[in-house]
Amino acid sequence: MYLLPKPKKWILNDREYVLSKDRRITLGESCPPEVFAYAKQLNGYAAEYCGYDLQITRGEREGAGIFLQMDSPDGSLPAPAEVYDSVKLQAFRIRIGEDGIIITGASMAGLFYGIQTFRQILLQSGPVLPYMEISDEPVLPHRGYLHDVTRGRIPTLSYLKKLADKLAACKINQLHLYVEHSFLFSGYGEVCRDDTPLTQQDILEFDAYCRERWIDLVPCMASFGHLYKVLRTNSFGDLCELPGMSEEPFGFADRMRHHTLNVSDPESVRFAKRLIDEYLPLFSSRFFNIGADETFDLGKGKSREMAVQKGVHRLYIDFVRELCKHVKAKGRVPMFWGDIIVHFPDALQELPPETICLNWGYEPDVPEEPTGRLSKTGAKLYQCPGVSGWNEFIPRIRDSHDNIRRMCGYAVKYQAEGLLNTDWGDYGHINHPDFSMPGMMYGAALSWNPESGEFENLNRAISVLEYGDPTEKVVSVLAGVSGCQIYGWRDLVDYKEERIHFKKTGNTDPENTASLSESSLPELERALKRLDEISGQLYQIISGLQMQKRPAIRPFLNAIAGIRLMQMTGYYVSMFENPSQRTEKRGDLPGPSEVAALWENWLLDYKNEWRKISRESELHRIQEVICYYADYLRET
Repeated sequence: MYLLPKPKKWILNDREYVLSKDRRITLGESCPPEVFAYAKQLNGYAAEYCGYDLQITRGEREGAGIFLQMDSPDGSLPAPAEVYDSVKLQAFRIRIGEDGIIITGASMAGLFYGIQTFRQILLQSGPVLPYMEISDEPVLPHRGYLHDVTRGRIPTLSYLKKLADKLAACKINQLHLYVEHSFLFSGYGEVCRDDTPLTQQDILEFDAYCRERWIDLVPCMASFGHLYKVLRTNSFGDLCELPGMSEEPFGFADRMRHHTLNVSDPESVRFAKRLIDEYLPLFSSRFFNIGADETFDLGKGKSREMAVQKGVHRLYIDFVRELCKHVKAKGRVPMFWGDIIVHFPDALQELPPETICLNWGYEPDVPEEPTGRLSKTGAKLYQCPGVSGWNEFIPRIRDSHDNIRRMCGYAVKYQAEGLLNTDWGDYGHINHPDFSMPGMMYGAALSWNPESGEFENLNRAISVLEYGDPTEKVVSVLAGVSGCQIYGWRDLVDYKEERIHFKKTGNTDPENTASLSESSLPELERALKRLDEISGQLYQIISGLQMQKRPAIRPFLNAIAGIRLMQMTGYYVSMFENPSQRTEKRGDLPGPSEVAALWENWLLDYKNEWRKISRESELHRIQEVICYYADYLRET
């Protein structure tokens, strides 16, 4: 049996208890009325995994099949903020024995988490349950997940609720929805006129949905850098650090580089504060994430003279301090990304003392030194790893595990306030958000209990619990895709954008960024063969999955087909742009026009998958890339 996160104390017995259909779910007298909703959820699990409902009642434990109770030290109900800050108040116990099942929570959240663990037991055992005792609590009080809903893909509200359900089932208790331009702020008509943004009602409804599941929905927005689309409009272009950005064509690569407010203009800080003031009241969270990362252009354009006088670091910290003070004055705890201030960490002392620095690092071998450097200042820290899905059709699963495990270890060692696992959408958020579930579950398991298991053991557990895979292999099979992306989405996009820029200006030779080296071509051929093998393994796995779980594999198969087409396209780009590498076409490789047609058919499937869970958002930009290469392959 697998349980994720692995409980701190877990004792199994070889005897069994049968949860028969005449048993009841009984709420003890210690349970407040709100626990009835948890009992209904639990009854839904019984119906799903046992095949029958149970009656719900309130009263004594005797005769109950499942007994729910609270074990608060003084009998009171702590405030949600107290619960979120305390590992002890998130604790629970489960006992299965001859007198039935007893689930005890130190708070309502603890009881909720106990029910989530019991769901995993039911999923694997059905009504015949092994005797066991579980006593559990997390190592980190705040266990978060960030989902990028701005750079390509804006999910539907129904999908966001589904995501919240998955996070809650894994005991994630904080969610950041990252927005740049994808919320309909007042005056954002020009910004959003070609988009499908989230609205105030969406946020209010989702915030209430998250609260019911012990998830703190934290407002998270760009307020300094990463305002690319906003600063390219006529409405707000004057606030951009670099002049003339509104005249430049859109570029995925450009969006990652140029997007910073001009701090020498007093209107910039007023603009950022207006956004905060409008967004903040929609959330019940006491936190506010102002962003403030990757301010690459700071001091290089309109604020250059000020940077010469004061220094770029001073421009940065003065602006961030002003926003943090503003958030604090509104009664919230400011959060911001630590990638800039890590280079001058003593400046953290200038911020309000409750400010939380979000220390991110996404490499599989992410070093410890930046965490130690920030920790020495006494600042409050979150460690922020990532699911490694950006720029990829399928995330780099092994990389995500190694990165998350290290960052969780640093969080425990340096007594961080929490962990925020991130799912970014660079270059269009091309991957299906469900593909991030292995990475999300690594973060959930390891931030609750760092001893939850090693890579392969975690993969087996996730294969069973998330995908219903009796072979326990599906996640490890999917992890093999990473080594097959020799020519990737970013390669396609960068070459397209460089080629267009070259035609327009003549300043950059696209041949220098175009293609694979000659030595990479055999590796590409091996990748195509391996992708075929992985697809074959997935088809074999589908036949053994539970019926309701089988559709989860379909988007993976579509993504693998897209990765195959990227490799073929990379092959032909290399042949076309580097005559010295030109060889006779492989006999088993479709010709360029055939690859173009395969891309167009693939695109129809991709758009269908996208629209099932996402608003239209920037799907058209991904379509433009695919159609560009279809035309390129036919014309070259």
